[in-house]
Amino acid sequence: MSAETIGATGLAGRYATALFDLAGSGGLLDQVAGDLGRLNAMIEASADLARMIRSPAISRGDQGRAMAAILEKAGMCELTRNFVGTVAQNHRLFALGAMIAAYQGLLAAQRGESTAEVVTATPLTDKQIEQISKSLKKATGSNIAIDAKVDASVLGGMIVKIGSRMVDSSLRTKLEQMRFAMKGIA
Repeated sequence: MSAETIGATGLAGRYATALFDLAGSGGLLDQVAGDLGRLNAMIEASADLARMIRSPAISRGDQGRAMAAILEKAGMCELTRNFVGTVAQNHRLFALGAMIAAYQGLLAAQRGESTAEVVTATPLTDKQIEQISKSLKKATGSNIAIDAKVDASVLGGMIVKIGSRMVDSSLRTKLEQMRFAMKGIA
């Protein structure tokens, strides 16, 4: 199944589709997906890296050299390094997060999976991600790929989004509900 039939659109979609096709022809779909997942986690964990990627004041060359060094140190495959280098050269690093999400969406669609965004206050362990995936598969009847995100403002619990459906069992929401209920009493 080609990426065009799955339907990635826009700037991020075009780049993701090109990477998906290259990875597919080289048998590297899973390796590239793993690399991109780790890269996305590094960007989310480092304010400096996120700022460097989004800054129009930093030259293409500097961004490209910085990303090349980071990806080399992280041991990412050549295709991932070349892709990010091309993105930097084209001064499109600001859209890297959207490109990663689009690639993951293409891979999930090809596998017949749905993607669930799971937001928690602290990072999930691999075992927790596996348990959540199993629970969601049981509830939905289809394979679920987990896109784990960390948001400290959640305080505890989690927010799960699958397509247009959302389940918010976060401590923040429960506290807000209690606050509204208490206003009615006073």
